[in-house]
Amino acid sequence: QEHLVESGGGLVQAGGSLRLSCAASRSFFSLNFMGWYRQAPGRQREWVASIDLGGRTTYAGSVEGRFTISRDNAKNALYLEMDSLQPEDASVYYCNVESMPGGPRGPWGQGTQVTVSS
Repeated sequence: QEHLVESGGGLVQAGGSLRLSCAASRSFFSLNFMGWYRQAPGRQREWVASIDLGGRTTYAGSVEGRFTISRDNAKNALYLEMDSLQPEDASVYYCNVESMPGGPRGPWGQGTQVTVSS
């Protein structure tokens, strides 16, 4: 099973940017779909974005145009560049291996906290 570790969260002012990273325990070449998810207090975990092995991306409507998902297969790393952050983006962010976009199939890691001040 894949072991994923998220990092890069922090406190940012509204309108600011953050870049999240996700490191995997084995080669990304064997992982097709990978995605980012987030969970705010009192809310269900929601899908944010996905990317396949060929670099094709899909986004949730609430983040499209502001967030960019990318991957570096040689470094076994997944990224989420978040721009124009808003208070409603504040959540714990998780990465996961997917069977399809929005379909996580691996164990959840500890996530990384993103806090946005207004």
